[in-house]
Amino acid sequence: MSNIPADLRYAASHEWTRLEADGTVTVGITDHAQDLLGDVVFVECPEVGREVSAGEECAVVESVKAASDIYAPISGEIIAVNDALADSPELVNSAPYGEAWFFKIKPSDAAELDKLMDAAAYGASI
Repeated sequence: MSNIPADLRYAASHEWTRLEADGTVTVGITDHAQDLLGDVVFVECPEVGREVSAGEECAVVESVKAASDIYAPISGEIIAVNDALADSPELVNSAPYGEAWFFKIKPSDAAELDKLMDAAAYGASI
């Protein structure tokens, strides 16, 4: 069974989101997603300053099995990326909810978070 933290929100495309105290949103991929991918060997994050729309392809993760697009779960501006993933993409496998976050978004509409699934709904979907 996959690890599905209750304090996060989830997209059907297997991204997780965490609303931070400053109103920004941290995004990564779920434990289920990294398990399906297998050993992650490369991560390409979006550029800081890029405006994204909910559902838009904005990053790529490659594993020994496949390459997969990562989608913006909400709309907004990319304000930070996790540079550590360039040198250590395997963090996605070992710490999908911790140090392996992909990017941070300054939401253009925080209400979009309410459209994402809670842990129970995500668990039921997988």
